[in-house]
Amino acid sequence: MHGWIIFDKPLGLGSTQAVAAVKRNLRSAGFGKVKVGHGGTLDPLATGVLPIALGEATKLCGRMLDASKAYDFTISFGTETSGLDAEGDVVATSDHRPTMEALAAILPNFTGPIEQIPPAYSAIKIDGKRAYDRARAGEVIDMKSRRVTVLGISVHHNGISGPLSMVTLTANVSKGTYIRSLARDIAYALGTVGHVTMLRRTRAGPFTLEGAISLDKLNAFGHGPAQEDIILPIEAGLVDIPALDLSPEQARAVQQGRVLTGIAMKDGLHWARGADLRPIALVENIDGTLKTVRGFNLTP
Repeated sequence: MHGWIIFDKPLGLGSTQAVAAVKRNLRSAGFGKVKVGHGGTLDPLATGVLPIALGEATKLCGRMLDASKAYDFTISFGTETSGLDAEGDVVATSDHRPTMEALAAILPNFTGPIEQIPPAYSAIKIDGKRAYDRARAGEVIDMKSRRVTVLGISVHHNGISGPLSMVTLTANVSKGTYIRSLARDIAYALGTVGHVTMLRRTRAGPFTLEGAISLDKLNAFGHGPAQEDIILPIEAGLVDIPALDLSPEQARAVQQGRVLTGIAMKDGLHWARGADLRPIALVENIDGTLKTVRGFNLTP
């Protein structure tokens, strides 16, 4: 059992709980014990695309964490909370409501590389302890600024006039970007405060909502005939990099972790496959030298 289940995580379910639900349903479907991991934490108050890796695909979870992601999110203006979302205490208020024209004028300032301070209620570790645990214990936390990249940001629906009580935006962002911090900083730039009332991940790396399954469908998979069509192959998580076809001799060398030279190919990451098109390894070519990054132990 190797591949991906793309889960449309519902509101209120944590990423760890989602992994547990997949494990439970795989067992119920008769697949026994399967190694399972997720490709990027999604807050309980967020919904949307959560890639769940099975078996050898778990070797790609780190790469999925590094992938860019896309979100739809709603900012409610006038109130800031300690968690920067629907949870937490109110820490600031403002009577000012921005206009769509003001929003359009400042959004370009939030495109490209930006500095942001992560929320105190986040999974970042500070001296070995999660920031949200320290925040919930009442500690005042000095969160360090970090550089992230917003690849694009736009208004989800336009045609709105007058003062805005809330607005929904769409953002494509690099790894490590906190949408709650982005919403806070946009509100500040508009001369007010705000917090996130809706957050939905629409893409994680190559995976989108189009191929995601609901909790109901996941549970149906566990309690009915095995529907293996919900499990995508390992290479579904590698479509953003080129495939490299190897001869049987080259395939054996890569499986043994040996370095290959003399293969005409571009520098960078590739996924190597044998004559049966089965993924063999994630490999990297640098100046004509091909090295194995992660090998896959897949039997025909």
